[in-house]
This record gives sequence, C-alpha cells and structure tokens, in this order.
Amino acid sequence: MNFGRILFLCTDPERVRAQLAGRELDRAAAGALRDEISTDEITPLPSVVHFDATLGRHAHTGFTAGGERPIARDALRAAGIEVLVAGKRYGKGSSREHSPLAELSAGVRLVIAESFERIYRQNADNLGLFTSTDLGLVPRLLRGEALTQDELLAGRDPQAAAILRAGGLLAYGSGPDGDAPRPAPGPKTLFHKIVERHALKPGFVRVDRRFIHEIYTGMCAQLLQQRFGDGYALHDPASIVCFEDHHAYVERSPVHVANGLVASVHKLAQAHRDFVARHGLTDHGLAADGAGGDLGAEGISHALMAERYALPGELIVGTDSHTPHSGALGCVAFGVGTTDMANAFMTGAVRAGAPEVLRIEVDGALAPGVSAKDLVLHLLALPAIRAGAGVGRVFEFGGAAVRALDIDERATLTNMVAELGGFTGLVEPDEVTVQFLRERRGIDFRIEPWMRSDEGAPYAEVMRIDASAVSTMVARPGDPGLGLPLRELAERPRLDIAYGGSCTAGKREDFAQYHAVLDWALRHGQRVAPGVALYLQFGTEDVRRHCEAQGWLPTFEAVGAQLLQPACGACMNCGPGASTDAAQVTVSAVNRNFPGRNGPGQVWLASPATVAASAIAGRLLSFDELRARPPVAAV
Repeated sequence: MNFGRILFLCTDPERVRAQLAGRELDRAAAGALRDEISTDEITPLPSVVHFDATLGRHAHTGFTAGGERPIARDALRAAGIEVLVAGKRYGKGSSREHSPLAELSAGVRLVIAESFERIYRQNADNLGLFTSTDLGLVPRLLRGEALTQDELLAGRDPQAAAILRAGGLLAYGSGPDGDAPRPAPGPKTLFHKIVERHALKPGFVRVDRRFIHEIYTGMCAQLLQQRFGDGYALHDPASIVCFEDHHAYVERSPVHVANGLVASVHKLAQAHRDFVARHGLTDHGLAADGAGGDLGAEGISHALMAERYALPGELIVGTDSHTPHSGALGCVAFGVGTTDMANAFMTGAVRAGAPEVLRIEVDGALAPGVSAKDLVLHLLALPAIRAGAGVGRVFEFGGAAVRALDIDERATLTNMVAELGGFTGLVEPDEVTVQFLRERRGIDFRIEPWMRSDEGAPYAEVMRIDASAVSTMVARPGDPGLGLPLRELAERPRLDIAYGGSCTAGKREDFAQYHAVLDWALRHGQRVAPGVALYLQFGTEDVRRHCEAQGWLPTFEAVGAQLLQPACGACMNCGPGASTDAAQVTVSAVNRNFPGRNGPGQVWLASPATVAASAIAGRLLSFDELRARPPVAAV
C-alpha cells in the first residue's frame, strides 16, 4: 500500500501551517508531537451537525497548538494529506465516530500515534481507517516505501485485524461462526462474570439494552440503509431506547445561531424522529409541553438510563462515552461508535475485547463537604493515571468510602471513567442499590450471590486511595487531568460564569449540594456575585420534579440562579452557560473542559458545592471558605 503526504500534528502551529502549505518535514524537524488530541478537536462543534462526507471539510479544524488553530476548513484535503502522526492518547474524549469519518472523508488513510483511546481506535477500525502505534513506519513512508497490510496490522488483536481486512465492521458482520468461549476457572471480577454470562461468538457479547441519541441516529440510519437496503429489520427493537437530548437548547445557543447551524440541527433531529417512527422505538424526546427552545428535553440519555432502565448484572451499550454512568448500579455499560451501534441494532451483539480490571479501593471516609467529583478529580491528577494507567481498563470502585456514597455520587465516578481513559466503570451492587431501585422505580430487586467480585479476583492492579487525603479539588482549564487541591491555588481567578448541570452534575444529589450552599448564602443575605451568571440545569425531568417537591426552586431563584430545563447544554457548547468570548472564565461541574468544548473561554472544573460557592463569591472558592469569610452586607 502506498500513501501520500504526511502531516505531523506537532506543538508548533507554524510548522503545522508550513506542512499544509507544502513543506515536507522529517520527524526531527517536526519537533514535539501533540499529545491527547481530543475528538472535540478533530471534529469540533460546527461539524457534528453533519453525518456524511461533508465532515471531511471540518477534519481537525479544532486542533490546537500553541493556543492557535492552524488547520483551516478543507486544509487536509487541499494539501493531499493521507497520513497523520501524533503523540499519546490520540482521540480521547467523546465517542463521536464523526472524527475518524471526517479524517477518511478528508483523504486520510492512516493515523500513526504513540497510543490511542479505545473508542476512537475501535471507531476507526469499524470504518476501515488504519491506525498504528509503530512510529518506525514514519521514516519508511517519508522515503516513499510501500507498506503491506500485514505491517499496518502488526500487533493488533485478531478481531480488529479481521475487521480491517474486511473493510470495516458492517462488511465483516457479527463475527465468525463458533460457540461462546467456555468460562475460565478460578475467581473472577464482577465485570468478567457479567461478560461471561453475555458471551456469544468469539469477541462478541449479547446486549441487554442499546441506546442512541440524535447526534448519531441519522448517521446510523444512513449506514444501515447503505449496507442492507430498505427492507431491513432491527433485532429486538423493544430493547432499544432513543433520546433527543443534546440539542434541546439549540435556539439559545450563540454558536449555533451565529454559524447558521440551527437548520442543520433540526435536520439531525428529524432524521432521528424518522428512524424512531419507522422502527417503532421507545423515544425520550423534547419536553412534552413544547417543541424545544427553553423547554428542554425529557432528560440526558445516560442519566435517564440509570434512573429508569439499568439493572445490576446487565450489559448496556450507548453512543456516548459517558455510558458507564449506569455502572453505578453494578452493570457493565460502555460507549460505542455509530457503526458498532448499527451492527448491534441488526444483531443484538457488540464487540467486547478482554480489558484488564483496575480496582480503585477508597479506604476510610471522605471529609464532610468532599464529594465524588472531588474524588474523581483527585484520581485524574494522580501521576499514574496521567501516565495512562487507566487507558482501556475497567475501573472497579470499592472500599468503605465508595460504599458510603449514594447511587448518584457513585454515578459521578463511573460517568467520569471516560475522562480517566477507561473502558467502563462499575460498583458492586449492595443495599444502597436495592434502596435506589425501590425508591426510584418501585422495584423489589434481589441481589444474586454471583453479583460481586470473588476473593482473589485477578486485578491488573489495585490502587489504594486514602479518602481522608482527598480535599476540595479543581481542574485547570484545558483538561480534566490538570487537577489540584483548591487550597493550593494561591491566585483565585474572578469568574464570569458558574454552571451546574450535565449528566455528571445534574442529578438529585448534585442539586442537594447546590441547594445547601445557596440556601446558606440566602440566609446570610448573600446572592450571586455581581457580574457572574449562575446557571443550574437539571439532568432529567425526574430531577426537576424532585427539586420542586423538596421546595428548592424558590431558593435557587431568590439567590439569582437561572434555571434551565434538561439538556446536555453548555457541556457541549449548546445553550446558556457556555462562554461566548475567549476572555470569559467559567467554573463548571461538567465532566470535561477540553479547549473549545464549552465555548472559547477558560473553564475550571469543580464539584457542585464549589461551583455554587464560587458563584456567590465571584471567584473560585470552596463552601468552607465561603462560610469562613467575614460577614458581608446584604445584597
């Protein structure tokens, strides 16, 4: 196989521009390669309204180097780039298959990186885009040498290699014939027990529930129609759940309005609704009392899956990297791309490799006021995690501190396995799980003896965390892994926006934290600081109704918060709460703060309590620090 021009995705924007203008660089001349290039950079917001070859025009237009975006629209195609070369953890972040599809549509045929995130690489395999971690191929390509398919597939597992040889997953099919593998003897983790109980043919597992949201449904429908024609039928449509949640606030999204994207979003939504209607699928759409705008959606997909559907011991897949949210209930839930979901829609099966399990044992008790969000930001900042110890692994959370958390807080941990780089995350079900199912759904669930990890289970590693050493955390703008204890931050930035919401921070327990802070502030004559906009966005309608029943809404309104109905919203730069200017500073309880994801401004990540306290103070501040301030005059 012969390849055309190479583009080194390096840290120097001028060298990137020079390559696109025609200059050929070797590896040394390219300098340092960019690490952790996210899918938000490969296909930024304006591109995800497309689900066809139009994506090629947008490939890497969000790529940042030296604080600049050196790759213009259509630049890769115009320069004849067929090979991309990058550093570590390429393709981190969202599960959007738009990213490898955009690269393919721009003419890219091979991506070489020091390491890849699982979902990106699996999506690339599914589409037939070759990826390699062998940087030794680069000098050969620069010399114009041809590479064999075997060389490109060196080191890949047999299933991935077979899929690429076939030209992609839908061409490969549901897998080779053969019986399910025999269960291995010996003690097992809960993850491996669940996978064994769902095993089908080698490399594939049976899925209990599949879900998709409107960003991917149109692409999925197109893939299925192209492959199977008009007469296809879905496998077990009753177990498929659909959601219209990401763009519910598009009419109030400055970036969508300013870039003329609203009509394209409406086309995405219509393609979603057409697919739902054609196959008679369960759908959670826009709020029942209207057609969008300020009215929001029924709820964010993975949050509603945990509230209404997921059960211990199940296997769930969804087209979102935060699908592990439901792992808080003791099930295996993981994100997949559009092609994987299209295949799962037709077969009821999904690819599952053999990831290692990393046990996170959190000993002791978290200090009062320290939340699951602080704990996960603490984990993200650990040198081992920053070095990739969690990439591709299953996170099993346990220990006394985890057992003391309710399901909403456990869901914060499993949700943010996406940021930790993991395959999925889960917590063994217990009486807290049973209570959640009884109170939220009216189910009398009985935990079966097998629903736990065995003594002596084979963990790849056990990381022990002293809960008492975890304090109130924040993460610096740019990446969730740039965390530090708030007390160590000497200069506290002044804020323009405080945002509480998203799947990670729009649950009942999160709103209990917002209320605890804001109720204290109101009782002490304080309101949201002048010049700060505080947005609180419910994750689901169930959460909004709970807040109403608790009598919290008057407090939120009296203190000056702006309440938003359920939607992904500012977390994906689609609605109020997202920044509109690079000079703006935000403190946010969302899960990721990659460049440009929440708007052009600088985003600090923090817990719900810290977001609320900072909104009152007008600068980054913990609730403890807020309460310790000298009394201020009533506003």
